Amino acid sequence: MNAPAKILVVDDEMGIREGCRRVLAEEGFDIDLAEDGTIGLLRVQEKAYDLILVDLMMPGIGGLDLIKKIHEIDPEIILVVITGYATIETAVEATKRGAYDYLPKPFTPEALAVLVKRGIE
Repeated sequence: MNAPAKILVVDDEMGIREGCRRVLAEEGFDIDLAEDGTIGLLRVQEKAYDLILVDLMMPGIGGLDLIKKIHEIDPEIILVVITGYATIETAVEATKRGAYDYLPKPFTPEALAVLVKRGIE
């Protein structure tokens, strides 16, 4: 039997982190949380993840910088941007820095689960 995929959720909004944890844990994933980019980066240095959900707008290390730093550590990690500030420019920039996909907030539990499953495959 395969071990569950390891997912990190990096978002400064507790409601988003906990909502993602609940939805993805129900799907059988192993979930860790980080409330900002600095803690997210520490988690990546401590543990191997299959997929990371990254909020764009966070205090300290912002999402775009975090994506770039994570991609430098491990270019195989699937990075998905989640943001309430969705624009074509930020989507393009996130992709240039290594993001796999982009999920605008608010999103449904179903949209999150489908995107994560697709990213893991």
